[in-house]
Amino acid sequence: MFPIRDHNPSARTPVVTYALIAANILVYLALLPRYGDPRALSVLLDGYALIPARIAAGRDAWTLVSSMFLHAGLLHLAGNMLFLHVFGDNLEDQLGHLGFLAFYLAVGIGAGIVQVAAAPLSPVPVVGASGAIAGVMGGYLLMFPRARIDLLLFLVVFIRIFTVRAWLLLVVWFAMQLAGGAATPADAGGVAYWAHSGGFVLGAALMLPVWIARGGPGFWSRTAGRPAHPEARYRFVRSPVPDVARRPRRPSDIPIVPRRRR
Repeated sequence: MFPIRDHNPSARTPVVTYALIAANILVYLALLPRYGDPRALSVLLDGYALIPARIAAGRDAWTLVSSMFLHAGLLHLAGNMLFLHVFGDNLEDQLGHLGFLAFYLAVGIGAGIVQVAAAPLSPVPVVGASGAIAGVMGGYLLMFPRARIDLLLFLVVFIRIFTVRAWLLLVVWFAMQLAGGAATPADAGGVAYWAHSGGFVLGAALMLPVWIARGGPGFWSRTAGRPAHPEARYRFVRSPVPDVARRPRRPSDIPIVPRRRR
């Protein structure tokens, strides 16, 4: 189940969101040859990934930023960029281009610090933009809880698009990160659940002054948690499986069984 778009168009071109997506893709393509060479990949991760034990020891603090532009594979990259594309433009609309860039980097660094705090002795490299993007999602929840989000449900041959409110998707996603973090040792590798959870909370906290400046609860009262501008409308919002009417049988369709003569 993937969010593919929201009904919340931005009022300006989200150049920073597009630039961040492009930068992540270009870095991945530039480093792609190393993914097939275990030694080269190990050198890459050792030099640029976030390694909690080193950060806790006061070393390599700059990897809190460099690790945000590395990804473990194509699906990791595609998933992160999809979420950034869906949620990033509206926060850039609210914060401005430079404000959004500062916000993105701040929540990404903060998410990395939370992951370090959860496993300060871990030697497992941490990569990905998901901590920063989780912060974007937390800010989006505060500003647009009732914006509509289209989800793509894909189950083998069953494909369907349906719409939910942003608060439902984001609260469920956040609860899944908390549950995953509680069930998985922080130094076990795999998904950096605490970076996701920490980035989400930090993103909501950093957007709080903006929300208050817009009127706080009054902002929600005026907008009902929806975008203040007209919602986008898409041609394909739902994708039901059409009913196929049966073709009436014609006499020629009825098999003729010859009768045996006695």
